[in-house]
Amino acid sequence: MRHQLSGRKLNRTKSHRKALFANMSVSLLQHEQIKTTLPKAKELRPIVEKLITMGKDGSLHQRRLLISKLQNAEVANKVITTLADRYKDRQGGYIRILKAGFRYGDAAPMAIIELVDREIIQASAEALEIDADSKEAAPKAKKAVTKKPAAKKAAPKNTAKDSASAKKPMKTSAKTSTTQKRPTAKGK
Repeated sequence: MRHQLSGRKLNRTKSHRKALFANMSVSLLQHEQIKTTLPKAKELRPIVEKLITMGKDGSLHQRRLLISKLQNAEVANKVITTLADRYKDRQGGYIRILKAGFRYGDAAPMAIIELVDREIIQASAEALEIDADSKEAAPKAKKAVTKKPAAKKAAPKNTAKDSASAKKPMKTSAKTSTTQKRPTAKGK
């Protein structure tokens, strides 16, 4: 019985899970949004939230712990500077998990895991507003698209080897069926 054993094993060894979540944590903190399977996303959430909480302290000890867990000093610096300032008033809940359908190959449930209040969302919203304004101001002009005719491929030339191999009969297997017997020339 699995009393008091929490967490998913994800069909991996302990060291493999540790490396998997360390790599996924670095990717999530670096890009602020990743797509993964739903069980991995649910397991990753508390790990990353604890890392961000460690970064909010900002002491040298916490910085060294972050670098040892993430194995990436640049991402650890981002957690301590950028993310700690962004979430200084928030008491947890730094991660959002959105369900994203099912994977094509094996129908595994997929999820998008992202940081709450990402800067990319604000920047993309501003970019969309700028694009909408520029589209209204600019006249719409369609260009005529001309297609080039496809070049014809030459048929492959028959060589002497190809014609000789085409005339040879195909080899049959050595085994014959045991149900039918062939008549022999010696006798009946």
